[in-house]
Amino acid sequence: MADIKQMIFFDFEMLCSDNGMAYDMMEAIRLGAVKYDLETESITYFDRYIRPENQEPLSDFCKALTGIDDQDLVGANDFATVFEEFLAWVGGIKKSQYFSWSPSDLTRLKIDAEKHEIPLRTITKIEKRYIDFQAVFKKRVANNNVSVEDALALYGLEFSGEKHHPMYDAYNTLRIYLQFLHEPVQSDLIMLKQFILEDELTSFEKEHLNQILAAHIKFDINLLVNQIRDVYRLRDVKKLFKPINRIVVKYENVIMNRSGIFTDENVRHAELLSTFYHELLQSYEEHVSYRSKIMILNEYLLRPLHVITSK
Repeated sequence: MADIKQMIFFDFEMLCSDNGMAYDMMEAIRLGAVKYDLETESITYFDRYIRPENQEPLSDFCKALTGIDDQDLVGANDFATVFEEFLAWVGGIKKSQYFSWSPSDLTRLKIDAEKHEIPLRTITKIEKRYIDFQAVFKKRVANNNVSVEDALALYGLEFSGEKHHPMYDAYNTLRIYLQFLHEPVQSDLIMLKQFILEDELTSFEKEHLNQILAAHIKFDINLLVNQIRDVYRLRDVKKLFKPINRIVVKYENVIMNRSGIFTDENVRHAELLSTFYHELLQSYEEHVSYRSKIMILNEYLLRPLHVITSK
């Protein structure tokens, strides 16, 4: 894959109805995008209305939701023409990384591209370089699929530009990305509140927040250890995976320690918890392969966790 020289953030507005509409019929009616040059940090913009094949008047619901009126679409080009203009504006598929706030925009692109007989290889090149940034943000910062506005608010920022305008949605997604990229400490502090500490984090002092974090890790591990037995029927072991995984996911970003604010001890304890989970999965799979009826949890699986709770 060629070196990435620019990032493309894009967003579609689509046909819609308050009576419901099959997704494949929700044709794109506006494409907005921003291009961020990694070397110069310059931003350029793209905004086009798209004339859909469905020529029925837009519903009042759709007009209110998208901010688009029938007159906006009368002189617009069809999807194939707008997409050709978009590719010319991009200036090189292979040197670009593509982002949107939810995968629905990529899905829309794929459906409409097929409808308009755009070569599959072109869409495949984009898809290979595509990132659902909402999913990344959920996993690394927010713990939920939040809106663009709510993601900005987590950083103390307000939406910039016109609401329900795909170009401004794309631009504000870029703003969130740049905060995430260049403000790892702030991102990890938000993550702590969203995943683990909720309203407890009243001080951003490193030693204090690590003390609170250590107490949470110890509490969760102690809760886990007290609930685990030595022997299980194999069919009951699967019931352990979901609650243990929920705890492991809470501390994934502590292990990553992208900002470097977490102590080595907290990172190590989070790693021990993750290791326990994956070794339990492996042991379960081995027992299944041997058609065992029961599963005995070996002491070596639990020993690292007992060390933490005994401190």
